[in-house]
Amino acid sequence: MNKDIIAGKWTQIKGKAQAKWGDLTDDDFDTAEGNAEYLSGRLQERYGWERDRADKEVRDFSQTLN
Repeated sequence: MNKDIIAGKWTQIKGKAQAKWGDLTDDDFDTAEGNAEYLSGRLQERYGWERDRADKEVRDFSQTLN
């Protein structure tokens, strides 16, 4: 699943994302609105991850949505 599909189905998958990354707030998810880059940045900030790890987390998550 690519970034465009994440954005298009964001409302449907938001709950799954919230379950996976519980440290992110509702505001984080509302602001992200499916934007993978923003989501990756928030993961870096909240979890203290490096950019590569946060990007991988978002990619891996998007692959589970197929």
